Amino acid sequence: MEEIKASQENIQIDDQPVLAKSSPNRIRLAVSLFYFGQGIAFASWASRIPDIKHSLNLSDGQLGSILLALPLGQLVTMPISGRLVTRYGSKKILTITAPLYVLALGNLGLATAPWHLAVFLFMFGIVGNMCNIAVNTQGSEAEKLFGRPIMTSFHGAWSIAGFTGALVGLLMVNLHLIPYYHFWIITVLIWVNVFLNHKHLVPGKGAQTTRKPKLFTMPEGSLLQLGIIGFCSMATEGAMFDWSGVYFKEIVKAPTSLVILGYASFMIMMATGRFIGDKIIAKLGRKKTIQISGLIISTGMFISVFMPYVVTATIGFMLVGIGVSSIVPTVYSVAGKNGKVAPGIAIAMVSSVSYFGFLMGPPLIGYISALSSLRYSYAVIGIFGLLVSFLVTKMKAIE
Repeated sequence: MEEIKASQENIQIDDQPVLAKSSPNRIRLAVSLFYFGQGIAFASWASRIPDIKHSLNLSDGQLGSILLALPLGQLVTMPISGRLVTRYGSKKILTITAPLYVLALGNLGLATAPWHLAVFLFMFGIVGNMCNIAVNTQGSEAEKLFGRPIMTSFHGAWSIAGFTGALVGLLMVNLHLIPYYHFWIITVLIWVNVFLNHKHLVPGKGAQTTRKPKLFTMPEGSLLQLGIIGFCSMATEGAMFDWSGVYFKEIVKAPTSLVILGYASFMIMMATGRFIGDKIIAKLGRKKTIQISGLIISTGMFISVFMPYVVTATIGFMLVGIGVSSIVPTVYSVAGKNGKVAPGIAIAMVSSVSYFGFLMGPPLIGYISALSSLRYSYAVIGIFGLLVSFLVTKMKAIE
């Protein structure tokens, strides 16, 4: 297929030239706000997990099993989501799925039995995966308008949303507002965001193709290694998202008003790391940055495990946030420059392996906790940081 040169007025998306009705900066703002919307929706769920766990009287093992419903919903729709975005375009799919995503969030507050929560999490995962692929496609297309990397800033917007969601969660807990009403406040806000900004997304229509795509292709050597590094980092992120509140409540024994502190400290440092990461990489190089990041993850985790007090655990979680901030963006950057596989295909391969860690990290915590304790679960996650440092040391593909 012939390349179509795109300018600020004539954008190529999904191989179809279309007219951009908004300025590049307005498009960037709109895409950022959609990333923010997804981040605050997920953070709202994560911030109320301890309350929902308590209201349903769930053990750590039961919660771990139920949390599997969310990644199951995401995994089931992974092949479908990519095809829908390819056929209909990311703008249309995102405009439809973003409101549905927060509607599914609201349903989580209706759970009155464990199986209710499992069903609603499955639905949350289905819509969330479609929304995730669509918004990342939008991010990629918006980046083309600027001729320079801006994708990290989009993920930074997601991280800031996570911190904001944690603060909102803290406010809702202290106001004694049940999760259902909390989630619906977020739902209405996101619907307003979609209404105001969907018309400023990168326009376009998906390409028509007769080639049947493969559901999954095994990554070659270096890409598989990059995927494993991403897996370890995203498994850590998943563990922090879903279990940090429970850890502060049950292990740290933090007062109710401070239970959200661990999650908030992790999120704000991850967001900070993503906005300063490019400068650090330019100074130290990718390999050394990832090596140090892995060691920081392990240090933070082990501090929170061996010194489970409010101050020390908060410091530990802050270190973990800094540690994970630059790993996945760097891994994706290296994958896109591998020279053996087309950038888009390479990033898709690496992200598939990496994202599996994000899906499986939280259930893994629950199962290990059921067999031993939540402290030992976090110690295992700390080992992932050491594995990251070891793997990147052996890689020649990363400078």
